[in-house]
Amino acid sequence: MSPSDRRAPTNAEDLLALLRERDLPHVKVGAFDVDGIFRGKYMSRKKFEGSLEKGFGFCNVVLGWDNNDQLYDNVSVAGWHNGYEDAGLRLLPETTRLIPFEDDLPLVLGEFTGVYESVCPRGVLRRVLDRAASMGYDVAAAAEFEFFVFDETPHSIREKGYRNLRTITPGFFGYSMLRAGVHAEFYEDLLATCRAMDMELEGLHTETGPGVLEAALTVTDALTAADNAALFKTFTKILAQRQGWMATFMAKWSPDWPGQSGHLHLSLTDKETGASAFHDADKPYRMSDAMRWFVGGQQALMPELLSMVASTVNSYTRLIPGFWAPTDAAWGVENRTTALRVIPGSPKSQRVEYRISAADINPHIALAAAIGSGLWGIENRIEPGDPIEGNAYEKSLPATRALPRTLMEAADRLKASEPARMLFGDGFVDHFAATRQWEEREFRRAITDWEMARYFEII
Repeated sequence: MSPSDRRAPTNAEDLLALLRERDLPHVKVGAFDVDGIFRGKYMSRKKFEGSLEKGFGFCNVVLGWDNNDQLYDNVSVAGWHNGYEDAGLRLLPETTRLIPFEDDLPLVLGEFTGVYESVCPRGVLRRVLDRAASMGYDVAAAAEFEFFVFDETPHSIREKGYRNLRTITPGFFGYSMLRAGVHAEFYEDLLATCRAMDMELEGLHTETGPGVLEAALTVTDALTAADNAALFKTFTKILAQRQGWMATFMAKWSPDWPGQSGHLHLSLTDKETGASAFHDADKPYRMSDAMRWFVGGQQALMPELLSMVASTVNSYTRLIPGFWAPTDAAWGVENRTTALRVIPGSPKSQRVEYRISAADINPHIALAAAIGSGLWGIENRIEPGDPIEGNAYEKSLPATRALPRTLMEAADRLKASEPARMLFGDGFVDHFAATRQWEEREFRRAITDWEMARYFEII
């Protein structure tokens, strides 16, 4: 695939001019739901031109069902009680991307409006960033994802009952130039698509494990970084399936291999001066007071906000000792066994890595939690505990640093959190907590292979 030299328009006037110049009959539009799934459709140019100014109606069921399109029975924002009416969606021309394998068809993101704005994932992050701006900060962010790629199709995985799946490569082979060369066409397809869609990758390589890759997206402003991360997950899966493969961003798909991370890198700059708000050459680890309090807030609120980051039942299978995933709200300096890794450096590179998050995150909601808790820390001058040196799994930490061990426990903690309600609003907290409680209830209805093998004959 050779993407064209066309650049995506960044405002309504240029976008409309592009549609008319190319006489495009349709545009793609969409928004991200509570699970980070991209929901959208093709829209005729005539309807799009009217909707660009006034918005349009999008069935509110996309905010009232789970990732399997099953209707929640415990939320108020969407349901039979309001007839699954239309939710308003405003289109955001500044988010326009051109899809290279659809002849540079424009793709435009949207946000839910009106009563639905309170539960819109992108809207929640935008409000957190407005808070940062009111405090005098700009926020930069970047996500990096691990994902497994399989020589399977959506039909074959179901026919196999999700067992005995074939990865595109066997065994361990991290940072393999051999395997990257063998599958160069897929790598180049992914790199070129990301470049053409303005979500360029800083790095792409094999990780240790069968068929697992890691991609690091380029740092940008936090709202764009969330859009990029969510689109990257969607289009990686699209490209894999177009090749007859499948990519998964589950937190952990096999008990035999490490889970898949979705780490977030964050930094603040002073809005007036453009200088790093995290860097102070005269302080330990070059951490400014603002950075120290930011990390303190993240550490303090992590147990209460965990369901916003570890948002699936599967997320909690990754949070066990010895698998490169944290188990407590600990922080350290250049320590990859802790939930928060402070990375000292120059004013440009000083940042914190939010390592609790897995590849299954909704990027908008996870970034809202990671940034919002840090801002809360600055506002309240929250001092973090002592940094962990060495293996965090072997350290004894206060009970207040322990993380919830199940999605239900995490959802209950979120629902009871006053800081969460202050940061994200009652509407979001009540809705999101309810959706996570539903998710665990759905899991509790299932009879797993493990239960059958353990109990069927013996018990």
